[in-house]
Amino acid sequence: MIAFVFPGQNSHYVGMGRDLHDAGGPARPVFEVAEASLGADLLSVMFDGPEEALTRTDNQQPAIVTHSLAALAELSAAGIAPDFVAGHSLGEYSAVACAGCLDVEGVLGLVRFRGELMARAGDQAPGAMAAVLGLDGEAVTAAVEAAREDGVVVVANYNSPGQVVISGEVDAVARAGELCSEAGAKRVVALDVSGAFHSPLMEPAAAPLIERLAATELAPARVPVISNVDAQPRTEPDAIRDALGRQMTSSVMWEHSVRRLAEEGVHTIVEVGPGTVLARLIGRIDREVKVLGADTVEDIEAVVEQLA
Repeated sequence: MIAFVFPGQNSHYVGMGRDLHDAGGPARPVFEVAEASLGADLLSVMFDGPEEALTRTDNQQPAIVTHSLAALAELSAAGIAPDFVAGHSLGEYSAVACAGCLDVEGVLGLVRFRGELMARAGDQAPGAMAAVLGLDGEAVTAAVEAAREDGVVVVANYNSPGQVVISGEVDAVARAGELCSEAGAKRVVALDVSGAFHSPLMEPAAAPLIERLAATELAPARVPVISNVDAQPRTEPDAIRDALGRQMTSSVMWEHSVRRLAEEGVHTIVEVGPGTVLARLIGRIDREVKVLGADTVEDIEAVVEQLA
């Protein structure tokens, strides 16, 4: 069985998607919908930058999803289809679209709104995030719990064995990082983000997103979506909607999601969209799973050659 997984924030790069657009194949209509619904500036920033404009949360999120869905269109046209889908944080929206719950215009409108909400929440309640490397999840969780006397701090991402991300108020994240180092972490790396994502500091963004999701019609998923919040498969619209709404302030259970895919019998995972972040994480989680990347035209041709 095959799973498609979709990257999240910080997978962007200037020039992303340009070759897919210029090839004029099945990906082109995705870019045309993005341009018509979100404005020509988005494609300009994707293809030509500047980097600081692309990095803005309200641009970066729809850019990554546009690129992912364009790559998906090429795979679909070649007859490559998944048995399961999943996405890392933002990427779960691409996964939901891949499963047939939303069309391109619908999902892009949602992620632009989500990006704007998250950017605003970050301005209103500045926070921090840090990656803890070389320490297991239980030890990081213990450090986070001990640091809460300094403020709000949580585990935001269980990415892979030895890579856990913490998020929250600046002082509390710093204290948790110190405790992680004392517990044996190899490194604690501050992340360049505009807010404390996947923490209670995102609650002002979560409420209007949940309202928007409630007003958004979703079709039943054609294939199961493995949700970030609990690594469980979902196909019913209400269940998917609920999981997306909770995701904003919940931990991303990525390691658990990849292990769930393996338990379901998935032997090949294709990372669909910009970059190779998820491929590297999956390699650390389960070396038995074959991982392919579908970012550029050349990548997609290689995937089709192997899987068609």
